[in-house]
Amino acid sequence: MSNDAATATALGTAPGAHPAGPDGPAEPEPAYGIGASLAPADTRAKTEGTYPYAADLWAEGLLWAAVLRSPHAHARIRSIDTSAAVEMPGVRAVITHADVPGCSTHGRRITDRPVFAHDVVRHHGEPIAAIAADHPDTARLAAAAIAVEYELLEPVTDPEKAFGAAPLHPDGNLVRHIPLRYGDPDATGEVVVEGLYRIGRQDPAPIGAEAGLAVPRPDGGVEIYTASTDPHSDRDQAAACFGLEPERVRIVVTGVPGATGDREDAGFHLPLGLLALRTGCPVKLAATREESFLGHSHRHPTLLRYRHHADAEGRLVKVEAQILMDTGAYADASSESLAAAVAFACGPYVVPHAFVEGWAVRTNNPPSGHVRGEGAMQVCAAYEGQMDKLAAKLGLDPAELRMRNVLATGDLLPTGQTVTCPAPVAELLRAVRDFELPALPKDTPEDEWLLPGGLEGAGEPGAIRRGVGYALGMVHMLGAEGTDEVSTATVKVHDGAATVICAAVETGQGFTTLARQVVQEVLGIEDVRVAPVDTDQPPAGPTTHGRHTWVSAGAVERAAKMVRTQLLQPMAHKLGMSTELLQVADGKITSYDGAFSTTVAEAMAGKELWATAQCRPHPTEPLDEAGQGDAFVGLAFCAIRAVVDVDIELGAVRVVELAVAQDVGRVLNPRQLAARIEAGVTQGLGAALTENLRTAGGLLRHPDLTGYALPTSLDAPDIRIVKLVEERDVVAPFGAKAASAVPVVTSPAAVAAAVRSATGRPVNRLPIRPQAAVAAPNS
Repeated sequence: MSNDAATATALGTAPGAHPAGPDGPAEPEPAYGIGASLAPADTRAKTEGTYPYAADLWAEGLLWAAVLRSPHAHARIRSIDTSAAVEMPGVRAVITHADVPGCSTHGRRITDRPVFAHDVVRHHGEPIAAIAADHPDTARLAAAAIAVEYELLEPVTDPEKAFGAAPLHPDGNLVRHIPLRYGDPDATGEVVVEGLYRIGRQDPAPIGAEAGLAVPRPDGGVEIYTASTDPHSDRDQAAACFGLEPERVRIVVTGVPGATGDREDAGFHLPLGLLALRTGCPVKLAATREESFLGHSHRHPTLLRYRHHADAEGRLVKVEAQILMDTGAYADASSESLAAAVAFACGPYVVPHAFVEGWAVRTNNPPSGHVRGEGAMQVCAAYEGQMDKLAAKLGLDPAELRMRNVLATGDLLPTGQTVTCPAPVAELLRAVRDFELPALPKDTPEDEWLLPGGLEGAGEPGAIRRGVGYALGMVHMLGAEGTDEVSTATVKVHDGAATVICAAVETGQGFTTLARQVVQEVLGIEDVRVAPVDTDQPPAGPTTHGRHTWVSAGAVERAAKMVRTQLLQPMAHKLGMSTELLQVADGKITSYDGAFSTTVAEAMAGKELWATAQCRPHPTEPLDEAGQGDAFVGLAFCAIRAVVDVDIELGAVRVVELAVAQDVGRVLNPRQLAARIEAGVTQGLGAALTENLRTAGGLLRHPDLTGYALPTSLDAPDIRIVKLVEERDVVAPFGAKAASAVPVVTSPAAVAAAVRSATGRPVNRLPIRPQAAVAAPNS
């Protein structure tokens, strides 16, 4: 079933989201529990500036850390002389690769990344040494005093040349190759279009740069306070490098000032822990913005070649593609990103025959890793560009061409996996296609027009062309290819108040709010808190792919239901009925026949109940040698219509409106959901128009927020959530789907399609450069 204006109107309370629909006013929201727009518990602390981020932490006897990073993209290290730094007053420790007592390399998936470079430098900004001193300026001066003798090597910066280049790593330059084979290789269509697409390097650009505090423990271990998004994995990597048992390393998660994947690099807090162990003192490290850009991973730059075959009616016959992902110096999440790119290379369309070659290769460029919608975003821009080319060649409306090919539940992906989850792609596309277009500014005085380039821009109204474009996107939820997805949660109730203990990290996606709502819904208790996260708690896994909406909230629900049974069993026994005949709602416990009723508060008085539960979705399997396999637990879909104004003389673009229809399964928190969709759309807008972390010879050209152009509130268009499809996925707790990634994937492709519509240009590169937005001749 669908929820149009009813949900959309409630969502409209979020700033910038303006849903619309024909169904009339929304039903009143509940005060708490599932379906309520419950505000985050940390809102007041964040707005007042009292929320405990790692950069704000302090400890008695604190030392300050600094990291020496390579100024080169590729070089052999001939020698490292730390004597000048060691002799500086105030310096307490200087460490290099020789001071790592355990494993000298780390990696969440493949352990190929050195804690400190020692024989060769493979990317700009790679750590070489770390210093602890009594003042941050002293630490930075000591880092600058370390003399490193380099033999410069020619960097490999073109991923196409990585295949024939000398190995950059003992494992070689090829991280993964996936050849997907599906259907008849000899199948052809009556109409064929080809395209070459390039996707730039997007940085997660968190609002707060990395910071951490490491405190040595009396048992010889260490506690690290940092904004980790997967504390147990970080603990295990740290323990291996420190040469300690995992139980002697504790990760305490502080406030996370933004995370879309960049917080996954353990290389930041490893030097911090080593310095604390060496000095026996607390050590703090707060990265500059430049160090943040140099240190964390980015979205994979990708080169894509496509050939689409269709019949005379516009129905797809075959898709051929080559996908080359630049993983940078180390593997990180490249294997998983490539799998998503290859599996979704055809998009949410029915394709009888598909042949895709995917490669992820090492270069001397900055490392690439997990960024929201990885893999899926890059291919979406390419396959939607192909759909626009097909529509133009066939003389069809772009939305109509897409409608003739959309995927539905029961169809097969090119990986051979059957789509068993709800896939309302046609319904989403119809919603944005039929939504009223924004009015043209023809009746507005010219001096009030919002021209591309801003109010002070040099453009002329007569050079403005409006374009409308469509895009359909898809992402997978949870881990893929055999990842064991499991989360553990404990719910405790004492004197009518509940506490949730779960190591699922709140990164702004709203898990702590959702956990409170789940317990409120199941137990009828309004007073619910979520305990801070550390590695003394059972693992909950990483904060990626909407995992915590599914597995962690699912574990919380199961634990809460077990507590509910403990509460109701004595009552049911007295009444001579089963617990299923007692209902908990609106703070009351009532029997099925209404003969018995009491408040939850009365029933809980003086009781202390608790339960621990796990949630583990059904298993998946790796893609085989032909790219086939049931690799994904679930899928989510989105349709976006973009309306843009383009100055066809200057190439300036202004996004007027983005109309969004999304497959959400079930709305759990209307206001929070709207905020996540709006944030995802805006992140995708940056990838479409402004965000490209450029390099020259492997060196970052502008590692700062002046040169790296993030979209601001002045760039944000009118975002209209026109439809949310609530068709529940029966295998997901609550039936809900993750909401943040799929609008990131879809909005860049929609903006590119709208610019094509306005200019007649192919627009095959993201972000869109001004020269690509100048109108084609005779357009």
